[in-house]
Amino acid sequence: MITPSGKQITIAAGDQQAVIVEVGGGLRTYSAGGRELIDGYRTDEMSSSGRGQVLIPWPNRLQDGSYEFGSRRHQVPLNEPERSNAIHGLVRWASWTAADHEPHRAVMKYVLHPQPGYPFALAISIEYSLSDSGLKVRTTATNIGAEPCPYGSGVHPYLTLGTPIDRLMLRAPGQTVLHSDARGLPTGTQAVAGTPYDFRQSRRIGSTQMDHAFTDLERDQDGFAHVELRDPDRRTQVSLWVDRSYPYLMLFTGDPLPNVNRRSLGVEPMTCPPNAFRSGDAVVRLEPGSSFTGTWGITGIARGTA
Repeated sequence: MITPSGKQITIAAGDQQAVIVEVGGGLRTYSAGGRELIDGYRTDEMSSSGRGQVLIPWPNRLQDGSYEFGSRRHQVPLNEPERSNAIHGLVRWASWTAADHEPHRAVMKYVLHPQPGYPFALAISIEYSLSDSGLKVRTTATNIGAEPCPYGSGVHPYLTLGTPIDRLMLRAPGQTVLHSDARGLPTGTQAVAGTPYDFRQSRRIGSTQMDHAFTDLERDQDGFAHVELRDPDRRTQVSLWVDRSYPYLMLFTGDPLPNVNRRSLGVEPMTCPPNAFRSGDAVVRLEPGSSFTGTWGITGIARGTA
């Protein structure tokens, strides 16, 4: 009998361990120092609420599942029918291949063939690796078709410190928040200063509800933006970082979803905002033979007393 997420590919280094799965090529678990750092799922479960999934060739929602590219109109299936949206791309339920596997790293590969609504061809490679600095994830997509194609990428981990998020301290780099309508589609932007969504200085999440994309990310001198989640009582911390290829971050407190409801914080790196295939905002135009690479990671945990 196969597991719902297919083959399980385990990598480890020191006290860290991660499990990557065949279905969707995503991250099922990641732990360090004996603590789970992402809110994953069991081997006998399917991924739910997007946990650990790879979102390609677009992240988040696409209004009515339709868009125009190269003077042609395209229609993809609506997999969020209650909102008449297509959501999170085309690869998260596909079977990926572990093309390379060492004790501390694994490379997952998948070819997205032309299909109705996305008549383009992508070769996708994701390298997961563990080192003293934590987990690093490098995603590369190459246009192997004969014409240009639109491309966006995202990933959907939920960070956890093993306690409800209301008591945790959050520092997030977004200087601008995107507001959305009832369908989850952007309606406008606003500077975070003076709003409930300003976490540029670490503060307690409390009752704040978020299902918001953020941009204009504050970055360090090396170009990395960081989201830090800290438990001041247990003196533990986990941090997710992104390079410049990810100018957007989605923060999601999971309120409407029983299996993640304020138990963990969705922190989703995105190369483009929701509905980008419709708006054109930050969509990558991949020419034949060209590639796009993005890198993100989790820096591990500052260990303290429980």
